[in-house]
Amino acid sequence: MKQPFENKSWMSYVKVVMALLTILLIMGCEKPEMTQNPKGQPAETEANLTVSIYQLEQTPFAAISRAAVSSVCSRLNFALYDMTGNRVKQTNQQLGDADFGTASFQLAKGDYQLVIVAHSSKGNPTMTNAQKIQFSNDIGYTDTFLFNEVITVGDTPLTIPAPLQRIVSLCRFVITDDYPQEVALMRFVWKGGSGSFDASTGFGSVNSTQKLEVNASAAQKQFDLYTFLHDTTGTIHLTVTAHDANDNVLNEHEFDVPMTQNQISWLSGSYFSDSNTQSLSLSLDVTTEWAGENYYSF
Repeated sequence: MKQPFENKSWMSYVKVVMALLTILLIMGCEKPEMTQNPKGQPAETEANLTVSIYQLEQTPFAAISRAAVSSVCSRLNFALYDMTGNRVKQTNQQLGDADFGTASFQLAKGDYQLVIVAHSSKGNPTMTNAQKIQFSNDIGYTDTFLFNEVITVGDTPLTIPAPLQRIVSLCRFVITDDYPQEVALMRFVWKGGSGSFDASTGFGSVNSTQKLEVNASAAQKQFDLYTFLHDTTGTIHLTVTAHDANDNVLNEHEFDVPMTQNQISWLSGSYFSDSNTQSLSLSLDVTTEWAGENYYSF
């Protein structure tokens, strides 16, 4: 009389085992969805925009390599803005980064303003607004190159070779006489140009008071003063003062220096020999790696 019960129990046991095996088999065949990488960060999405610098204007080499780029600038800033002017992406690179000179982005389809700035300042400019990319006295002003273009991102990955153009003007100030023993600091203050520029034009976008302070050294008598002009030509008003260790002014000269975008204006003379000398006289023009150089004396 117990046989039917035992058979029934055995068959129930078999069904349970088969059901468990089926569940384990299904779980073994499923592949879990990986949403994070081993470091716990979201998995990277394949880039659909790659930008590579391939030319810097008026530099002494024809073909650009990573080594060539690094000989001209130590920092690169890549930024993308939507058509309403909002910044949507930015990446900054420094000399020594493995990807120096190339940047990749993942973007939604649409039109963007792509801006690249190459320079050698001590920090990165403020790039919140493409119409006012701003350097400061604290990080300094250097030779600066710009790429600006409206691009369209679609279904196909986009690769852009980016040529950069020099947008600064340079006043190269040279002292030809010796420093008096009591001179400890040289201070340069110039107005008429800008420390900020509009990426769409490359011209200065504000009126700035730019400054440079350098400890006096017999080994340094040349000082490079950069600015972004408001047009292709302009004039800066330059005040140069020599100070002692207590910051007392020992000598002061003022100059009005004609400037041209992508050109060097050389200003040289005996700074300490005649405290009243403030005049300028044109010397000559010479074409070099820059678009040109203009020589003046004081």
